[in-house]
Amino acid sequence: MIRVVVPLVLALFAGTAAAEPLYGIAMHGRPALPADYKNFPYVNPNVKKGGRITYGVVGTFDNLNPFILKSMRTTARGMWDPEYGNLVYETLLRRSSDEPFTLYGLLAESVDMDDDRHFIQFNLNPKAKWADGVPVTADDIMFSFELLRDKGRVPFSTRLKLVSKMEKVGDRSVRFSFNEQADRETPLLFGSFPILPKHAVDGENFDRTTLKAPLGSGPYRVKEVRPGESITFERDPNYWGKDLPSKVGFDNYDQIKVQYFLQDTSLFEAFKKGDIDIYPDGSPVHWATAYNFPAVASGTIIKDTFQPKLPSGMLGFVFNTRRPVFSNLKLREALSLAFDFEWANKTLFSGSYVRTQSFWQNSDLSSLGVPADARELALLGPIIDRIEPDILNGTYRLPVSDGSGRDRKLLRTALDLFHEAGYTISNGVMVDKKGTPLSFEIMTQTVDQEKLAVIYQRTLRLLGVTVSIRTVDDSQYQSRTNSFDYDVILKSYPASLSPGSEQVSYWASASRDVQGRSNFAGTSDPDIDTLINHILMARSSEDFTAAVRSYDRLLLSGHYVVPLYHVPQQWVARNKRIGRPDVLPLYGYQLQAWWDASVQ
Repeated sequence: MIRVVVPLVLALFAGTAAAEPLYGIAMHGRPALPADYKNFPYVNPNVKKGGRITYGVVGTFDNLNPFILKSMRTTARGMWDPEYGNLVYETLLRRSSDEPFTLYGLLAESVDMDDDRHFIQFNLNPKAKWADGVPVTADDIMFSFELLRDKGRVPFSTRLKLVSKMEKVGDRSVRFSFNEQADRETPLLFGSFPILPKHAVDGENFDRTTLKAPLGSGPYRVKEVRPGESITFERDPNYWGKDLPSKVGFDNYDQIKVQYFLQDTSLFEAFKKGDIDIYPDGSPVHWATAYNFPAVASGTIIKDTFQPKLPSGMLGFVFNTRRPVFSNLKLREALSLAFDFEWANKTLFSGSYVRTQSFWQNSDLSSLGVPADARELALLGPIIDRIEPDILNGTYRLPVSDGSGRDRKLLRTALDLFHEAGYTISNGVMVDKKGTPLSFEIMTQTVDQEKLAVIYQRTLRLLGVTVSIRTVDDSQYQSRTNSFDYDVILKSYPASLSPGSEQVSYWASASRDVQGRSNFAGTSDPDIDTLINHILMARSSEDFTAAVRSYDRLLLSGHYVVPLYHVPQQWVARNKRIGRPDVLPLYGYQLQAWWDASVQ
């Protein structure tokens, strides 16, 4: 391929491509690692590969294709997996967990991109090969984007909507020119796109579920499938990318097995017996009380506590505003205020949790305790009228109850909000102006969720609100969630230090009625869309922080979610046979960089 080299000064001035291809791209600023980096800083580059690991998960699976709508939530773990790794399929670029959002070379060894990010060109690594030895080509890239556009699930199916032209440049490069719908995050999203082998994919039947082992370019192949029970991967000894700087220190096991369980109690018992090697623990009570068995006392089981630099995210009861009753903002606020967190925390969790009060709590992106500055006010514009005054000036805090489960002051405040929403209590029943009782169903998936729902149900009963609880099995839960068939559900909104296009799936108007998206609250609001766009178009870190904070304020003022709790630590119990690096990256522990210490 012949590339015209533009002088750097001219390139920066004109907004055209840089003089040299880029080895990495960051959402804001420059990559933290130099062009000649040897490995990510949070891995052990000298680890001896070999051995095995067995993970345990709750649920089931009936599919090995993670890119289609059917069974999108019941695809076998490990196929396309942020926790265990993309073991079979790979992306053009690889993300570092020690930077907010930066990508380095993987299938593509470099990219060309203009300063305004109007286009990106991916230049394939000449060593990149599929597991059958066939080289990865530019045709594979174009085939993958077109196939997933036609038969894939969102967000893969929507990527080419951002493209005005996709063109092959030589045998190993593909250039994407973007249209006006694209933003500054778009090139990074394209770098995170899965690439499939054109010569080995049945395009006609691609949108059907399958348990046939696929061909990928990744470090592992599917060895054995036991539908709904387990999937086992084995290392590909001829994996092309094992010496790439972005892959050094990863993919350390010869065999990876994922075992499925119907309940977490069964999974934990398997861990205690040594059948499972890793147990990430999300319960402070369980973490404090459940590890008094012999393997812990003998040192066979090790308990690790990690302190990442991550924002809290948001876990809460989510109101489905597609239901007419929940279109009432004051009603949502009243229902949110009625949840007695202190009582729930004391009754269920021995006071172990911290109340979540912002979608980006514990980070600089949070609006909590921070008054809106001039930069934020300019971004908000007329939207400022929708932001509650205490949220705007940074004094907002959720009320603290006396922990009794019937705090009169809390109930009175909630009752006043119900009145503002047009509801009153008649004969002990909360009714609207037409006399219709206020009632709804909370759909839960686990025993722990059901316990929280019962706590909420009891408090609302004191206010005359009728709440029913329905706990359903995993398949029904996923089906009803995909089709938005619920009143209220418990959901988590994970947060990163680089929020971007996932916010479109969570909150934007475009995702409200698209099955498989994550717009659980059913929001369709041009003001939310505007603030998401501010996030996506921010160039400087200062503008980006202001954009996220203003967005946080609008979501909080909308009371779409009853905020619950979080813990600032990460807890993982592991068999001592499993080793881990000493360095903790920004995003917390990375299982993909752990190894079997028995082979060292």
